[in-house]
Amino acid sequence: MKGFKNVIFMSLALGMLLYSVPQLDIGGGFTLPTVFGALWICFALLIIAAHLHELLGVDEETRQEIVRIKRMKRWRMEQRLQGKKMLGLRK
Repeated sequence: MKGFKNVIFMSLALGMLLYSVPQLDIGGGFTLPTVFGALWICFALLIIAAHLHELLGVDEETRQEIVRIKRMKRWRMEQRLQGKKMLGLRK
């Protein structure tokens, strides 16, 4: 489901980009409409790149490493709590 959302939103951003580029006033010098058009295209490309990044799973190894670290921290906490329980039972 997560990948489906990324495909839909990326398609919408790409469609908006393809529709708007011919209508934007770019190439008329350093004017306000040119700056706006250039920034609009940059933001649209940034959105498309973010969705591609998520779809391709570039950070999958990092996520797996974070999950492994969190499991290890939970295990250590459980060991500490069990150690305290054992000390409490002896007294």
